[in-house]
Amino acid sequence: MTMFGLPFRLLAPAPLRGASAKKFGIETARHYLLRFMLYVVPVRSQWRKKVPAINHADNTARPQLVFEAGNPLYYRLIKSFYQKTGVPLVLNTSFNLRGEPIVASPADAYSTFIRSGIDVLVMGNFVCEKW
Repeated sequence: MTMFGLPFRLLAPAPLRGASAKKFGIETARHYLLRFMLYVVPVRSQWRKKVPAINHADNTARPQLVFEAGNPLYYRLIKSFYQKTGVPLVLNTSFNLRGEPIVASPADAYSTFIRSGIDVLVMGNFVCEKW
């Protein structure tokens, strides 16, 4: 399997802050660093089957908790997805090509998008599609 035109990279869940305790059994109020995909936590068994793409081989995941105050646009996107699907998270991964740093600007994002296997890039209110 490939992603971004390169060998597969792990996918991580980006859940709404309030949904994380149900999926992972963690108390979010005391875990500021969970906003940055820095912890590996167990995935509860009922969610392993419902969202298998987030599971590492040992049934853990590296979530990025999404707080409304910190990222309202992303939060609303996930909330809309939740209302349509019953799943209060989307898949996330680092946005970079192998051997390069994670994108840090719109110019970096566009450059990575053009050189990757990504079909669509959404930045804020802008949508870029490859032809």
